[in-house]
Parts: sequence; structure tokens; C-alpha cells
Amino acid sequence: MLSMSQSPRNAPSALRYRLAPDSAAKAALEATFRAYDRMMEILDEVARSHNVGSNVVLLHAHAYDPIRKQTALPSRLVTLGLRDRAEYRAAQGRRLPLDDKLAKIKGPATISIATVEGRFSVPFDYAGYAEGWGQSVPARLIRTDDGFEVHYGVTPNNLPEEENAMDTIAAAPENFLSRVGRLIAGIAYDAIEQAEGKNKLKVVGQAIREIERAESEARDGLAAARAEEYRLNARRTEIEREMADLAPKIEGAIADSRDDLARAGIARQMDLEAQFDVLSRAIDENNEKIEQCITSLRAVLSALQDAEQRRADLEKSEAAAATHQASTSSRKQGGGSAAAKALRAGRAVARATGVPPGIPYSSDIDELSTLHRDKEIAARLARLKSRS
Repeated sequence: MLSMSQSPRNAPSALRYRLAPDSAAKAALEATFRAYDRMMEILDEVARSHNVGSNVVLLHAHAYDPIRKQTALPSRLVTLGLRDRAEYRAAQGRRLPLDDKLAKIKGPATISIATVEGRFSVPFDYAGYAEGWGQSVPARLIRTDDGFEVHYGVTPNNLPEEENAMDTIAAAPENFLSRVGRLIAGIAYDAIEQAEGKNKLKVVGQAIREIERAESEARDGLAAARAEEYRLNARRTEIEREMADLAPKIEGAIADSRDDLARAGIARQMDLEAQFDVLSRAIDENNEKIEQCITSLRAVLSALQDAEQRRADLEKSEAAAATHQASTSSRKQGGGSAAAKALRAGRAVARATGVPPGIPYSSDIDELSTLHRDKEIAARLARLKSRS
């Protein structure tokens, strides 16, 4: 194994991260490899049944949806896997392709990896360099005899992945989900109680206006993402249709010994495949944007409902406080009334005699006394019957 200081400067190299997953993350990684195996079986079945060979566009058209339904693999991994059949067999099923959506460095010793069971943050150790592969994909997940590794294609002595990831984390502005989280925290009871000033209804009203603006932004973002989804899918359908029409024409040109026409058709085929790759990546990214917009909108609507409840609670409490204050003021103003005089007289008698004033009437207390009396009567009756 090459050490970091011994790595060749010009040959393709890969930086090795030896993973230390917990039991849940390890199970998820193993499940992802099993799902990827199943994906390759589906691709072979589709290639045979539809006679599409290694045509990426037609494989995508016929196999993408079945793969997603049967394997639950992340969409990006499916897209990368369409081109990975030959290399995967050569590696005997011991490695998966990764890109910056599937694997992200989250710190000096943690990497986030997408699996069939969701994302997992996995600790890692640096393990030096390994042989590279020309960077057809940025990284690979490797299954070793004793665990898992992630290999990043790098230029030796230059580690842009970690630096760029950390710079992005440090410099990233507040995203929409973070803003929603801040708004939700702002309407918590403690936050309202600690707000400066005494007009808490005004504080909640301002929070509701901010949340309503966030809701409008979330709806606009979702609408834009849905419109983009329609455009991207429409273009992908056009490319798939053109590729399907082009394949028999190329075969016909070859059968007629028109190599010039066949070469032109193949060149067009390659151009369409390149467009398709870019389009597929854009579709995957747009799907993530749609999911984020939906999550944000749900959070915003929930926050708005909570804020409205906070405002209703505050309105009730402030109305009750105002009623209590008015009642107290009325009692103070009516201090010369007969009831007030009787109350003062009772207190004076209590101070003079040491006997406390009577307990005010309560229907609950009266009911309790009646219940106790009825039980006592029943008990005495039972005792009398037993004696007789």
C-alpha cells in the first residue's frame, strides 16, 4: 500500500477512507450492495428482452422505473449504474459508483452516504492511497474482506474534497429549511414569554406574517420545480424516442454496407447519450428540490397552525387577565358595600376569638358531604342487619 507521501504524482490515484459504521449503517450498506446486484440482474433482463444491448438511453427508458420500484436504490445510483454493468462485473460486485450527491464529506472524520435505507453519517479513518481509475465517477464505495471503504479519485498531495466540503459548510447561507426551523423556534411558548416588551400578541402576529411569507415562497418554489420537472421529462421522452428510431436505421445502414450513414447515425447516438446523461442528472437534482419543497411546505403549514394556536391561547389569557383585573378593581371600588362590611366584620371576629371565618359555600363540597353521609347511613344499616 502506498503511503500518502509515497503516492505517484501523475498516475490516477484514489484516497482511501476506511469506514467504521455502526450496526445500523453496516446493515444499510450491505442492503445497498444487494439491491445493486438486483439492479444488474434487471438490466441484463431488459437488455435481452428488448434487444437494446448497452444503449444507456433505451436501458433507462425500459429499466429505470422497475429498478426503482424493486430495489429502492437512490435515483443517482440508478443513473450511474446504467453505465456500470461491465465494470461492476469486472470488480466482481465489490464496488459501487458514487458522486457528490451520494457521498459527502461532513467533517474531518465523518462522511454521509446515501443507501437504500436513507442517509447515514459514518466515521472514517485515512488509509493512504490506492490505484485510481481515471475518474469516470468521483468516488467508489468498496466492499472489502473486513468492512467497507470509500475511494475518492484525487490528485496526490491535494485533497480538494475535504477542503471544498468544509468551505461549503462554513460559507453556506441560511437555506430555506433552516429558516423554517428558525421560524418554528420563534413561536415556541418560551420564546414568546422571553420576547422583549409586553405585547406578546404583536410578537406572535409578526411571526405569523413571516411564516405566511415563507409559505408563499415554498409554494412558488414547488410550482417552479414541478414546471421544470415537466420540461425535463418531456425532453427526455424526445431523446428516448429519437434513440429508439435511430437504432434500426443504423442497423439498416450496416446491412446495406453504408458505413458512412452508419457512422453518422452512431455519432448522433453518442450525442444523444451525452445529452441524456446531463438531463438525467438534472432530473435527479430537480427531484431532490421537489422533495425539499414538499418537506418545507409541510413544515411551514404545521408552523402556521401552531402559531395560530399560540395567538388564540394568548388572546384567551389576555382576555381572562383583563376580566380579573376589572373584577378586582370593582371590588376595591365597592369596599363600602354590605357584603364588604360583613366580610371585614367576620375577619375581625376571627382575630378576636381565634375561630376562623366560615368556609364559603361550594357545590363540590356539599356533594362530597352528601356522599359521605349516604355511605355512613349504608354502613350503619349493614351493621344493624348483621346483628339481627
